[in-house]
Parts: sequence; structure tokens; C-alpha cells
Amino acid sequence: MKVRIDDSCTACGLCVETCPEVFRMGDSIAEVITAEVPPQFEDSVQQATDECPVESIVVE
Repeated sequence: MKVRIDDSCTACGLCVETCPEVFRMGDSIAEVITAEVPPQFEDSVQQATDECPVESIVVE
């Protein structure tokens, strides 16, 4: 599983709260720490993707 955040991010921080092992807050938007998601965090990344209020998390 690969993940990225697009420019529509509003920096609400939900993804960081849900999965801090993969997401962190950058200067103006959330950032992905590692584009290739380790298997043990896939469920948390999917939860963050599903709950993102602006749908800026893209899973591939």
C-alpha cells in the first residue's frame, strides 16, 4: 500500500492523530513520513483515509 496527501489538505491533524507512524504535520499541511505503508499500519491509514474531512489522503 502506498499513500500520499494532495494539496486539498486543511491540516486538521486527524490523520496524524489516527496514525502518527505514517503521518506528521508539516509547515502548512500534513505530510507522509513513508510513502510505502508498513503492513501493520495499513488499517490505521485506511481509517485516516476514510475519515479525512476533505478526502486529501490518496491510497494506491
